[in-house]
Amino acid sequence: MDKPVFELRTLDAVSMSDALWQELGHPARQRALRFARPEDRDEFVAGRFALQQFAASLLDVDPTRLTPDYVCPQCGPGQDHGRPGFLLDGGPSPLVLSASRASGWVLLAGVVHPAEGLRLGVDLETADKTGFEGFDDVALTAPEKQYLLSLPGSGRDATRSRLWARKEAWLKMTGEGLRRNPAEMDVLDREGIQDLDLAAGQPQGLVAAVALG
Repeated sequence: MDKPVFELRTLDAVSMSDALWQELGHPARQRALRFARPEDRDEFVAGRFALQQFAASLLDVDPTRLTPDYVCPQCGPGQDHGRPGFLLDGGPSPLVLSASRASGWVLLAGVVHPAEGLRLGVDLETADKTGFEGFDDVALTAPEKQYLLSLPGSGRDATRSRLWARKEAWLKMTGEGLRRNPAEMDVLDREGIQDLDLAAGQPQGLVAAVALG
């Protein structure tokens, strides 16, 4: 069975440079320039660079041998969004990757030499992101809402965030994104999704999930 490797990194340790900017590739550079806030742009760039370093470490190659190759199931290859990937020396690399950013951290996941057709998705969320009024109605199914109501009030926020992380991880894996209505997708017992406990490396207030299939 294909087993993902995970790594959680802080984004504030990455320092910007001309070389780093060039390694992003043209689509990602264009997307970075569209960010209104410099701090958002810097986090985006740092996250992309962290993923390239992570991929290089899994393949045991120099990061400069990798070229970003993002593929959107709807738009095709050569995008600034979609499923992350890299070309190795100009050809396909034996990797399946996923990444997610939240609160200055990035969660990276990868499978080396995956089975044909394997898909992977991870999501990292801030535990208090989903606590606003009306979230349950637009994001959760009826059984999920009933499950939340069965819990003590003190445990609902974290559980709600974990449910959302599961949905995001699944929708990244399938490539559907939010084109699919999350309120119609139940993840309480969906096979192929699990919560991630990153233990020593996971800051308080963050939750994560992975989908594999």
